[in-house]
Amino acid sequence: MRCLVTGATGYIGGRLVPRLLAEGHRVRCLTRRAARLRDVPWAADVEIAEGDLADPESLTAALAGVDVAYYLVHSLGRRGFAAIDRRAAENFAAAAKAAGVRRIVYLGGPRPAPGDPASAHLRSREEVGNRIQPIAVRDVLRHLVGAATLPADVNRGFDVAGPDVLTYLDMMRRYAAVAGLRRRIVLPARALSPGLSSYWVGLVTPVPGSIARPLVDSLVHEAVAHEHDIARYVPDPPGGPIGFDEAVRLALAKIRDAEVETRWSTATWPTAPAEPLPTDPGWSGGSLYTDVREREVAAAPATLWRVIEGVGGEHGWYSFPLAWSVRGWLDRLVGGVGLRRGRRHPDRLYVGEALDFWRVEEIVPGELLRLRAEMRLPGLAWLELRAEPAGTGRSRYRQRAGFAPRGLAGHAYWAAVSPFHAIVFGGMARNIARGAETTVSR
Repeated sequence: MRCLVTGATGYIGGRLVPRLLAEGHRVRCLTRRAARLRDVPWAADVEIAEGDLADPESLTAALAGVDVAYYLVHSLGRRGFAAIDRRAAENFAAAAKAAGVRRIVYLGGPRPAPGDPASAHLRSREEVGNRIQPIAVRDVLRHLVGAATLPADVNRGFDVAGPDVLTYLDMMRRYAAVAGLRRRIVLPARALSPGLSSYWVGLVTPVPGSIARPLVDSLVHEAVAHEHDIARYVPDPPGGPIGFDEAVRLALAKIRDAEVETRWSTATWPTAPAEPLPTDPGWSGGSLYTDVREREVAAAPATLWRVIEGVGGEHGWYSFPLAWSVRGWLDRLVGGVGLRRGRRHPDRLYVGEALDFWRVEEIVPGELLRLRAEMRLPGLAWLELRAEPAGTGRSRYRQRAGFAPRGLAGHAYWAAVSPFHAIVFGGMARNIARGAETTVSR
């Protein structure tokens, strides 16, 4: 079948596409920017259509000739996300009907039990204490792939869930046990409302506050399956669905072996800027502040490039760790993403994935890494790292930070932080060059 996958740059969509291909289906991916899918391993095996669910006209070509359309997008994190989700779904449904699409497969949140006043998040995902029935992502993908070949007369929702019904406390303790962590002491804080708790979650985890709040609001509602009818059409594997402990073990093994396909942070945040490139200062009336550093390196360009591509995550940013940490915490305090997102793979990057509080905007292997800032800023910011040949066994490292201010606050921000650039960016250039040279000397 010809399948259209929306949300192919996200956590589920990015894993679903190669599994549909493995089953012999033809796949087309809908994305707002085709460049976001340029470097994924399966890019050459799919069609890529640019379009926006908010723009009905852009959906016509994407849905042409499609048998099954997967709807895997949401607007969680935006103000008024439920209304935005509803409009997007209506646009997509109308375009799919006009194109003669035979089936839409939608992955939503758990439906509340009768009489349970669901949170806005769960109402949106339905429209569109606290027991929970978590499901392994492998089982989610198995159900999604199987949904492509459901009988034509099947038109309904299905509950999909794992075999374990747990509380959030159960899950935390069992995760700690599987991960080999010491047993934690848990102190109930009953005075905290879900709203207050969401600010705490936003502060101490990588999840931005705008995402954490609607999710935490949902925690007061049970999320357990009311039926398992899907097994009539997509049979359970031998041994049944994957249990919670085994799912955690599998996930930790993927992290340990650097085989993570997609991460939750791969999806673009609703407030993340997309344009312009740092070579286009006209966006801000001609204002583009830059900090440029350059160093000669006693190492080949390929060696320097390995250091460049390895920045961030556990490797850090090669200068003044305290300054980077403070900047990350400040970003968390104002609802930003902070530094905790890390990186998917310790050594390799591709366009579109998150890297701490940056996103990879461009890669020219062996030559250029361009990062776009997703921290909260009064303007747009980029960081470019380049490796260039400079004679036999030598290279030149070029580093360029750019900032396009937004209004007076943006100009004031640059004036406030620029005195620290010699320490932060200067140290970064020195230490990246030194890291490449140290690699050669080993």
